[in-house]
Amino acid sequence: MIGIGYEGLPLERFVERLVAEGIEMVVDVRLNAISRKVGYSKRALANALEAAGLHYVHDPRLGNPKDNRAAYGDATSAEGRTVRERFRARLDEGDGAAAVRDLADLVRQYAVAVLCYEANEMHCHRQQVMDAVRESQRSFLAV
Repeated sequence: MIGIGYEGLPLERFVERLVAEGIEMVVDVRLNAISRKVGYSKRALANALEAAGLHYVHDPRLGNPKDNRAAYGDATSAEGRTVRERFRARLDEGDGAAAVRDLADLVRQYAVAVLCYEANEMHCHRQQVMDAVRESQRSFLAV
């Protein structure tokens, strides 16, 4: 499992990078799979990935709500820590926890890229999504 952001990447280069990394499936963790950047809205992206032989899944349960994004990029600020804690709580219960389990199942079957917009994973909620999946896998192996 890797994380990938499409910020600054033309679609063709983005797909080439996925193929070069050996990715088989892209899991889109944007709350709304829409983009003003050509090719990155849900249908266009799914078509481009399919043409390259890759699977695409959009899971909005793993999306970060709009009202929780403002300070996300600054993990060192009090507000940044608060929004990260709030998002992590979403991943630990209800639909969020089910989505983490579903993604963990996919990771056991495929080489997965977890997709969102930000190029720098440290400024994106996908890092927390991947951390939650890794933690769930460790607890699964510990049983």
